[in-house]
Amino acid sequence: MTPFPAAESNAADAYTMKKQAPDAIDLLDADHLAVHALFQSYRELVRTRAPALQRRALAEEICMELTIHAKLEEELFYPAVRDALHDDELVDEAEDQHGSQREFVAQILATSPEDELYDARVAVLSEYVERHVRQEREQVFNRALAARIDMQALARAITVRKEELRAVSEALREDTLASALA
Repeated sequence: MTPFPAAESNAADAYTMKKQAPDAIDLLDADHLAVHALFQSYRELVRTRAPALQRRALAEEICMELTIHAKLEEELFYPAVRDALHDDELVDEAEDQHGSQREFVAQILATSPEDELYDARVAVLSEYVERHVRQEREQVFNRALAARIDMQALARAITVRKEELRAVSEALREDTLASALA
């Protein structure tokens, strides 16, 4: 049994069949899935008592992926959703969640992996991100699709900006750390 009523299922099938390339929501959701997999890998490293440097490297990768993803949403996706939906409260809440996420990221980046709370901080970030993703999928993505935003054009902009951010990832890491600790 599918979670969609029949009419919605047909609409969802038609939507999927019409798309030629991944749209903005596909790209953002792919980021969500990739970060989820990284968090699962981190939990496995903790379970197997992997060396601190190995855990640190993966935690930094998670933090960078989240930082880039949040910037993409804040710079491109959320403004388009805000303009289309005229719902400041919905977008403000998502942006506030990103602010909290930045604080968690900064704490992880500023802490040594030998710190007794390091793995716990990564676990808390994971839980926080999972809640945010669930809320975003349920509240923001569905409404954005219904608003008839040009998701293909937005996907192209997201792809370009993501490559720009990846090119300056170390500067972005330092900026994230500095702004969260200020």
